[in-house]
Amino acid sequence: MNLLKALATVSSMTMVSRVLGFVRDMIIARIFGAGMATDAFFVAFKLPNLLRRIFAEGAFSQAFVPIFTEYKHKKTHEETQAFLAKVAGLLSLVLFVVTAIGILVAPWVIYISAPGFTDDQNKFDLTVSLLRITFPYIFLISLSSLVGSVLNAYHKFSIPAFTPTFLNISFIVCSLYLTPYFDPPVLVLAWAVFIGGILQLAFQLPYLKKIGLLVWPKIDFKDSAVLRVLKQMGPAILGVSVAQVSLVINTIFASFLQSGSVSWMYYADRLMEFPTGILGVALGTILLPTLSKHATKASTEEFSHLLDWGIKLSLLLSLPAAVGLAVLSMPLIATLFVRGQFSMNDAVMTQQALIAYAIGLTGLILVKVLAPGFYSRQNIKTPVKVAIVTLCATQLMNLMFVWKLAHAGLALSIGLGACLNAAILFYLLVKSKIYRPQKGWGGFFMKISIALVLMGGSLWFANTALQLSWDVSMGLRVMQLTALVLLGAFVYFVALYLLGFRLRHFKRVEMQ
Repeated sequence: MNLLKALATVSSMTMVSRVLGFVRDMIIARIFGAGMATDAFFVAFKLPNLLRRIFAEGAFSQAFVPIFTEYKHKKTHEETQAFLAKVAGLLSLVLFVVTAIGILVAPWVIYISAPGFTDDQNKFDLTVSLLRITFPYIFLISLSSLVGSVLNAYHKFSIPAFTPTFLNISFIVCSLYLTPYFDPPVLVLAWAVFIGGILQLAFQLPYLKKIGLLVWPKIDFKDSAVLRVLKQMGPAILGVSVAQVSLVINTIFASFLQSGSVSWMYYADRLMEFPTGILGVALGTILLPTLSKHATKASTEEFSHLLDWGIKLSLLLSLPAAVGLAVLSMPLIATLFVRGQFSMNDAVMTQQALIAYAIGLTGLILVKVLAPGFYSRQNIKTPVKVAIVTLCATQLMNLMFVWKLAHAGLALSIGLGACLNAAILFYLLVKSKIYRPQKGWGGFFMKISIALVLMGGSLWFANTALQLSWDVSMGLRVMQLTALVLLGAFVYFVALYLLGFRLRHFKRVEMQ
């Protein structure tokens, strides 16, 4: 299997989903703007997403994938089926209980996670209603993520990567055609989440059947492998929870700021998630099962080479993305969001958050590459300890920045915290000799730095010297933005080519 080709496949599928995500956000911004109703929805939607990351994409996958990969390579197909059935039964039971409790105690959840909303009873009640509708999404998307983890372990990367598209399709269709039937209209977004969860799970099940692993869930708390997953999940839940608690605390801070702050941070975060998903999530998806295979076979040298490959690709692509987001922040926001209820003031406020987020983009992506270096070796405690340190540092930075920079200060804290997290993980990987950096890093950094300066300078010059106006028709905005993006990409990659970079240098073939 060519990992670079697999990365391109996953990234392209993810890009389809992300582009549709921007379409969805453009529609939401046009119809609902940035205010009380959208603040309520984004808070309500953030909480199911938080628990989804804890029970599925975060703690559960970190505990499950390395052990499942071990079964795949060392056990029979029937034993692997039995293991999956028991894990699915355990996850389903936990998720059902969590979902039921969440619906019952929704007012208390909002009171804790967004206390600033209690000053406005209508806003508080609306957020509670939205949360109760969206909470079952946890159950649906977590099972979908379990199926996706199994497909990834069998190198069926494109199916799970394409699956999130259905959530965006649900948002788009519901917003455009069903909004008039809801009172208040924002309720349609909550039902779009619920429908999207059903579609994502249903889409993947036929592919699970094709590889002979569509099994009925079974409860068995005495199974030794299930107990291993549970044992690994303990510290994993703590580690992922620490990262998500940081986001909840930021929401608490934002709930006390000017109305619209939660929405401005959301739209900026959505732009930042584009490169994070296309590169960081895609690399993490490919690296975890592949690194787990090398860890299982005790291939230390191959393990180190693979991690080195992942880090280099992350830096090669995340650094220009960060520069591009910062320099082109206003063109991006003006093109995607400024229309209808989304004003130019909203654009300026969102721009402040986006520039702050861009500072930490590379750190956010590197964490998704470095952390699997520990997870694949079934070492979850180390990233947990690093996450706790990062949480404390992030909250200290929140206190330092929020009073003068408001919502942008909260975004800056998250970015700098991610950089600190990545730096500590890298140091510990090298110190423990899990990862041995390969030769040539000095020249690699020098060449990338030259290309970044040329790219950033050309974008800044084009964006300022040409005095482009963004108060124009949608078609003209898209043309101007596309021209700037293509200019930046052209300058960066031509510079790299002239400095000696070639595509073949980043190809990597792995035996399945």
